[in-house]
Amino acid sequence: MSSLFKHILACIDLGDVPTSAQVIAAAMETVGADDTLHVFTAVPDFGRSIVGSFFPGDYEKTAIQKARDALHGFIDTHVPKGTRVQAVIGHGNIYEEILVAADKVKADLIVIGSHRPELKDYLLGPNAARVVRHAQVSVLVVRER
Repeated sequence: MSSLFKHILACIDLGDVPTSAQVIAAAMETVGADDTLHVFTAVPDFGRSIVGSFFPGDYEKTAIQKARDALHGFIDTHVPKGTRVQAVIGHGNIYEEILVAADKVKADLIVIGSHRPELKDYLLGPNAARVVRHAQVSVLVVRER
């Protein structure tokens, strides 16, 4: 039987492994044998802000390489063997980079985690909420358990 989604973009936060593992588990429920799971993480862009002046000149290049290594390690640990998988790194504003990555990999489903609601973001975290509002494809929001 053919699955509904062929390219699933699972958006993870390498700093929150438990929620990211839940995102992968939810994404795997939609992945068929012929589908591709694109596992995405983003490295924030501090270079053009005042904050960027506090980091060494090669900070972003180093951060992207470390994120790439960590992402591959996360995939090796949390994505079942035999899954067609691609690592995707974004660099910049998180929700914008998710939307760019979704377009680039031709995703037909975005899976994203949402932290437990707080007063300031009652239903969804700010990045998840923006992705839901602006995505051109279906979005599955995984609640932190």
